[in-house]
Amino acid sequence: MNPQVWWYVARGAGITAWLFLTASIMWGIVLTAGLFPKHRRPAWLLDLHRGLAGLTVGFVAIHIGALVADNFVHFGLADLLVPFASSWKPWQVALGVLALWGLIAVEATSLAMKRLPRSTWRAIHFTSYAVFVLASFHGTFAGTDATNQLYVWTSVAVTVTLMIAVVIRILGGGRRRPIRPARTQPDASLSGRVPGEPLIHH
Repeated sequence: MNPQVWWYVARGAGITAWLFLTASIMWGIVLTAGLFPKHRRPAWLLDLHRGLAGLTVGFVAIHIGALVADNFVHFGLADLLVPFASSWKPWQVALGVLALWGLIAVEATSLAMKRLPRSTWRAIHFTSYAVFVLASFHGTFAGTDATNQLYVWTSVAVTVTLMIAVVIRILGGGRRRPIRPARTQPDASLSGRVPGEPLIHH
């Protein structure tokens, strides 16, 4: 086995996690912008958003596991879970650690969304943008692909696209429409839901 295989796995998994994170945020923006006609299936579209976020977590786990398994830098779990604990590129790795904990907070509160005040969930969910920024700087300064032209131009394209989407979302925020399932809604008396209340809020 190539002695650098785990380093390649760590790099590939990290970049893939970053791309899935970007896709998840982009899809969340699309969902909240109300761009889909009423005959589409919002519940399925929301599941896609959650699936992209789940893939992000999965590839982050592979990224961390590969770094621990790699013998070149010798990362321990503390180095990858505690900010500034790593002796190798301390602040660059710390950016990734902070992004990790931000991602965990967003995912954990999303799973517990029904048990949290709406304002609390939204405030934490908005930190997804900070997670993206931290992860982007982590990949650029801690990774070894910063001089790779494909990586550089992909990073520029992804970042610019996301920034444009965020600006459009902010400017169009006042025209946001709640997402409603296309299927026939159950009787309010059976569901315990207030008549006229949308099934899915975003």
